[in-house]
Amino acid sequence: MTGKDVPGLEEARGVIPAGTKINVTFLGNEDLQMRVAAAKAVKDFGFTPVPHISARRLSSQAQLEEFLAALQEVGATEHVFAVGGDPAEPEGPYPDSLSVIRSGILQQYGVKEVSIAGYPEGHPDIPTDVLWRHLEDKSRALTEQGLDAVILTQFAFDTDPVTSWIRTVREKGIDTEIRIGTPGPAGIKRLIGFARRFGVGANAMIVKKYGFSLTNLMGTAGPDRFVTDLAALLAQDPSSGNVRLHFYTFGGLLATSQWARDYVAARS
Repeated sequence: MTGKDVPGLEEARGVIPAGTKINVTFLGNEDLQMRVAAAKAVKDFGFTPVPHISARRLSSQAQLEEFLAALQEVGATEHVFAVGGDPAEPEGPYPDSLSVIRSGILQQYGVKEVSIAGYPEGHPDIPTDVLWRHLEDKSRALTEQGLDAVILTQFAFDTDPVTSWIRTVREKGIDTEIRIGTPGPAGIKRLIGFARRFGVGANAMIVKKYGFSLTNLMGTAGPDRFVTDLAALLAQDPSSGNVRLHFYTFGGLLATSQWARDYVAARS
């Protein structure tokens, strides 16, 4: 959710299981008060807030500490997501999330678990070898600092690159929990737009495998086929370790929450 999504969270709260992790984004057009208010709402409604820390958007160490202090006041610092962020040039002293982790500041404000980004299909602006090196460096740094880690991935439409990427993560000796990103139900045009923006594969063969057609962009699509196929593939490979899901709520918190509830109910 974003800082503006508190009304949407209130609408969906009755459908979301208690304790569910809900990420709160760190957007350039929102301020500290909005981000903290959203994290507080997540906490007050009985869920687990995971506020984002966008390294390249931080203008100073003081701003990072101000943000963490405000989050700590509302009980929202145990889980955070440290990510590089969009700006081409850092706005302050942190060029990437690794520099935030290595600062040692997170623990001072009660952080216990840090999510870090994973990119099964790469990143449009970062070379693949750099992505792997940073993933290994961040995993190592968190272990050295006694912090728990979660790898949270960009959303995907295709199980093949996802399962291949998971195997490589495990081969590198990283055994932390992985949460595979997938879009909740949303308009097909909207999903394709986000895919193009973030460099996610969305050609005709991939999206057909996911469950919709590029020739019919007017409908809505959900991740039923992707989730079902991924679960089956992971069940065949015990070395995959602890793999769970993270939903990107492009179609709204309520629609995603209802989809997840109905999907689980249909298989229980």
